[in-house]
Amino acid sequence: MMEKENCEMLFEYLKSILYDSQVKELNIEELDEPYQKLGKGLSYLQHAVEEMLAYSADLSRGNLSGVYPARENMLCTNLKNLHANLNHLTWQAKQVAAGDYSQHVSYLGEFSEAFNTMTDQLRERETLLKEEAQKVKKRAEVIESYNELLVEMTRKRNEWILVVDEQSREIVYCNKSRDEKTIITGGSEACGREPEMNPKFCEKCTERLRFLNDILNWQDSEQYKVWEMGDEEQGVFRITTFQIEWRGCNAYAHIVADITEEKAAAERLTSKAYYDTGTGIRNRLYFEEYMEMLQQGNINVTLCYLDLDGLKFVNDRYGHTEGDNYIRSFVSLIQKAFRNTDVFARIGGDEFCIILPNSHRESVKKKLDGLLHEFISENDKDYPRSFSYGLVEIKDWSLVQTIEEIIKLADAEMYKCKRINKRKYHEKLDTHKL
Repeated sequence: MMEKENCEMLFEYLKSILYDSQVKELNIEELDEPYQKLGKGLSYLQHAVEEMLAYSADLSRGNLSGVYPARENMLCTNLKNLHANLNHLTWQAKQVAAGDYSQHVSYLGEFSEAFNTMTDQLRERETLLKEEAQKVKKRAEVIESYNELLVEMTRKRNEWILVVDEQSREIVYCNKSRDEKTIITGGSEACGREPEMNPKFCEKCTERLRFLNDILNWQDSEQYKVWEMGDEEQGVFRITTFQIEWRGCNAYAHIVADITEEKAAAERLTSKAYYDTGTGIRNRLYFEEYMEMLQQGNINVTLCYLDLDGLKFVNDRYGHTEGDNYIRSFVSLIQKAFRNTDVFARIGGDEFCIILPNSHRESVKKKLDGLLHEFISENDKDYPRSFSYGLVEIKDWSLVQTIEEIIKLADAEMYKCKRINKRKYHEKLDTHKL
């Protein structure tokens, strides 16, 4: 075989090694003796290239557990270095995943910068999350302490606080229970554990709440209602009922207060001569005893002190009969405007008081402003009509020394109103005194 033919065979073999996906085999025996050694070298090159291609294919797919190239294959030297770097990088990534953000890479160029930036951001993020977790933990501890305080306060209260599931009609919470697991079984007149837990009944519920079934079966379209149950012999109770959501379910909350003594005290007050003969409303004696009762119960109250303007002038100019008519028109106006639970009393000739338990000063003031305007504008008499008032709201009776002190405060506020009335209606009152 000629030299040219040998070289062409070897060249075509080399080109197939470098460019063909399926290398064409070379029959070395066909080469002349001087060229067979070169053919064997190219055959070794073919094996090294195939090994390099398989190795690089594994690395490109992220397979770091593939077949490792032979040590003498110098074509894979850089790939082996890359393999080692990827192995170390994989270990570092696992460390980062486990929370070790101190890992840094310095051997992969731009990737190193991106990796290091990521770990820095993760470390900062972890710091922020730890700080936020600490804040959440502290808030949870505060909320838990508040809840414990609230639970303890409700247990200490004299009232019963009952929560009844709207569907099952079972009591799911009672502040008189012996512990948090204790409930009142539906349909029973006792407060205790679930039947399978060896129930121990709450004596207070058993002995006093004889109307428990009425609470369990309570139904009303009103969102909020105050009602009473019981009698003088077994006790009288005021029940405040409203709808709530309890642990994801609709329920009714019932606050049950024993008002037996309050009712008895009210009846004792009513049985005495506590009425003003001229107007039919309560008198000063009733006013003073009722205020004392509110003071003893530390009940929030708004006191309104009223003065009927110009009564002396009407008595002097038109006679006491007309003065009495003036008083009755004023009393009628006030009586129609306030609740039956509010106490309206005459404490002097032209001095009156309204006691409004659990009322806010601003709402009472708004109502009185409207009544004053009505009293003045709807007057068909020859003389002007008006009244002056002063309001005092008592939220803590421990800050008040005596009832007389309260009256003095209300009286001072009333005189401010009287001065305003004089200025506002001065045209009509030039010849009259308030």
